[in-house]
Amino acid sequence: MATLAASNLTLADWAKRTHPDGSIADVAELLSQTNEVLEDCVWKEGNLPTGDRVVIRTGLPVTYYRALNQGIPSSKSTTAQVDEACAMIEARSEMDVDLAKLNGNTNQFRLSEDVAFIESMNQTFVNGLFKGDSTVDPKQFLGLEKRYSSKSAGNGGNILRAGGTNNLSSVYLIGWSDRTVYCPFPKGSNAGLMKEDLGVQTIFDGTNRMQAYVSRFQWKPGLAVKDWRYVVRIANVSASGLLGGSEGQASGDSTLLIKMMAQAMDRIPSWGGIKPCFYMNRSLYSGLRIQAMDRTNGVLDIEKGLSQFGTPMSWLTFQGVPIRKVDALTTNETAVPAS
Repeated sequence: MATLAASNLTLADWAKRTHPDGSIADVAELLSQTNEVLEDCVWKEGNLPTGDRVVIRTGLPVTYYRALNQGIPSSKSTTAQVDEACAMIEARSEMDVDLAKLNGNTNQFRLSEDVAFIESMNQTFVNGLFKGDSTVDPKQFLGLEKRYSSKSAGNGGNILRAGGTNNLSSVYLIGWSDRTVYCPFPKGSNAGLMKEDLGVQTIFDGTNRMQAYVSRFQWKPGLAVKDWRYVVRIANVSASGLLGGSEGQASGDSTLLIKMMAQAMDRIPSWGGIKPCFYMNRSLYSGLRIQAMDRTNGVLDIEKGLSQFGTPMSWLTFQGVPIRKVDALTTNETAVPAS
């Protein structure tokens, strides 16, 4: 299977390049370790202060058969511009100075609180990546669920319907690259999460005052789907069906999840220069892992190796494509209708 092109940068790559002192790189690594999708996202600096303007080809030029001594008319392709806006995720930590000093290691105590803020912002971003809806909240960016929600839309061919009727979730196949699907950040800004130590400040408890260590966290991520063919959504998947053998998960059923994953792979037009990954919730992942352990099929494997940070790990693959766990993919989705 083709691997991610060297020109496509992960969050850790961007942090190491743009912050040589390492202060933000540590934060980026923590983020990537707490949610697997962040190991795959391709990050690209946008060409706008608010995000990235992408140019999409909407039509091909007309070609003709020409006879000798006979001319043909000219033609041209057509394109459209789409602005992919970035969101701004922000949080602020205020910790009583005397509380931070109680255990004798102020920096370590503050770090323990920072990790919680980082995890919270991580979850907010990943939820937006799949569930964000800028039509409801303009401060968000548009997530994949809303972009792939109708079989009658132009990208409806990349929405596959499984046979579930309750406890529904989705599985996504994404082909990451800077020319297909990527996460932009505003022009001239920093990639990844920024932590700013504002030092000791006077804060107010109602009308009373106290001294506190103040930290500010900010992240300006977005999502750009430059080529919609490189995302496939398998909707209406029932976790109970996968684990219990019902809900369209019988071995001969056409909506068996592994069969639909094979169909999803065939929707990707080209595997060159992309990093393809499947994303699903923990329940579905567990069901497939059990199948891999039982060796009930020859397409699921458990791979072992090192993460991009050198940590030993194992992961599930389907015909060589990594499968990732994403907690944001809940089991209470609305069913996607046939049309």
